[in-house]
Amino acid sequence: MNNVKTVYFLGIGGIGMSALARYFKAQGCRVAGYDRTCSPLTQKLENEGIDIHYQDDPSLIPADLEFVVMTPAIPSDLHELGVLRDRGAKIVKRAEVLGMLSRERKTLAVAGTHGKTTTTALVTHILMTAGKRLSAFIGGISRNIESNVVIGDTDDQLVVMEADEFDHSFLQLSPFASVVTSIDADHLDIYGDYQHLVDGFNEFVNKTADDGVVIYHENLPIQTLRNHVTYGLENADVVASDIKIVNGLTEFEVHFSGNVSGLIGDDLNGLRVAMPLYGDHNVENALASVILCSFAGVDAETIKAALMTFKGVQRRFDIRVRGVRNVYIDDYAHHPEEIKAALLAARKVFGDKELTVVFQPHLFTRTRDFMDGFAQSLSLADRVVLLDIYPARELPVEGVTSSALLAKITADKKMLCTKENLVDVIEDIEPELLMTMGAGDIDRFVPKFEQLFTRLNERMI
Repeated sequence: MNNVKTVYFLGIGGIGMSALARYFKAQGCRVAGYDRTCSPLTQKLENEGIDIHYQDDPSLIPADLEFVVMTPAIPSDLHELGVLRDRGAKIVKRAEVLGMLSRERKTLAVAGTHGKTTTTALVTHILMTAGKRLSAFIGGISRNIESNVVIGDTDDQLVVMEADEFDHSFLQLSPFASVVTSIDADHLDIYGDYQHLVDGFNEFVNKTADDGVVIYHENLPIQTLRNHVTYGLENADVVASDIKIVNGLTEFEVHFSGNVSGLIGDDLNGLRVAMPLYGDHNVENALASVILCSFAGVDAETIKAALMTFKGVQRRFDIRVRGVRNVYIDDYAHHPEEIKAALLAARKVFGDKELTVVFQPHLFTRTRDFMDGFAQSLSLADRVVLLDIYPARELPVEGVTSSALLAKITADKKMLCTKENLVDVIEDIEPELLMTMGAGDIDRFVPKFEQLFTRLNERMI
């Protein structure tokens, strides 16, 4: 890859693909790409000097390309893909490129069906605070760097990577140290059933280097003979205890309950930290990050300082407006467990406010497989507003609709809404606490709701 001069991306607007596009651009390559729709992210890439088009038109493909990177979400009947194959172009998946990069340096890989993006961003922030030289590929926009990628020098020793289980992508990586935050049933269209998903995660962790470490949540069915450390809130090798919110920050103490000598620093034991993140799930994400960074040689006091200054990740319990009366939070949650964690965190921090959630289900198969779970989690809100299912790469599934999901939700107030009417509906409700959730295109409403909630709070002044 060091000799490549022109790189073309199919599906350049994805969060993972855009990180690689930026990486190659920084290496001096000419970068161009195709995506189905224009988005704020693709617009940023264009502003950074990357050529992007939004029509499936082979005539717009650069003539001198040497390397094509594609996302697994690209449909097999895409015209451009067929033409590139006929030309004999070298086409690789995003995961293969990350795999190549992971073999060049010591890779710290963070996996999990949820929690991996926040953990990856937090690990990156701690290491940067410690002055470590690294590159990083994050599955979201870290607020501290306002980007999803850190581009280091070619002689950097460390690379931090979010390890994506979709399409078995993480099996391309060769981690020096690995983290698994969670394994909840998901991507069953890929894995078939939960046990095969577990098997995939176990295959991933057992690719970890012999002198590295596997760090995983205490409740997970991980099986490995590698050096390993468990973490959690109860019976793990490293636990977080005495969790409380003080002056708007989450505080907790780190304690060793198992033998971790030689893997992480003794200075962590008994350390009390504070961070501007909320929810037990984020305490656990932080704990995993602390363990991994200690293994990478960061001292406890630097870790403590870094946690205090972490600004979070865009669309991960992302508090966009925090007024006296009205609060607006945006979140990427698209799995029942993620929704549950986010809503419980909102209840803990803003418990006196009526909670309205706008949810856009993502994928017909996921909605079908977890219909009851979605209904149970969403029922934690006072009011639920459901948008139509975002299809992404799928065709409709008979009987799987937002109406079917709404019927199972037990919240006192619930309704269906079109995207065209959503802003007007929310403006009429004037929610005290609004959360928008989903992995589709619901994020397009964030600027509009920011403006609305800013106006609502200005009335109170």
